[in-house]
Amino acid sequence: MKIDSYRFGEIIISGKRHTGDVIVLPERVLSWWRKTGHAVELADLKAVIDAGPEILIIGTGAYGAMRVLPEVNDFFSSKGIPVIVLLSSAACEKYNELCETQRTALAIHLTC
Repeated sequence: MKIDSYRFGEIIISGKRHTGDVIVLPERVLSWWRKTGHAVELADLKAVIDAGPEILIIGTGAYGAMRVLPEVNDFFSSKGIPVIVLLSSAACEKYNELCETQRTALAIHLTC
């Protein structure tokens, strides 16, 4: 999977356009709904946990409106999985850079 482009409210992944938040795993792209809209809880990342990535990148939106709760970092850290939290545009760039050599997951908020 490669991120072709990202702009506010839209991401194109391997040629397919998405207009809602997504989780990008090495094998597939999933729609991503969170329990609390602008907060990422551990329960929101069950698909990521099940996929067993080596690294997780979280895109917090174009302006960084989404926050990652400490429980997310604590859990992934305990498993030896780094979590990189960036604005969504930077998260896309980092994902493309890392997915070539590591089993990488991206959870991305497309708007604010």
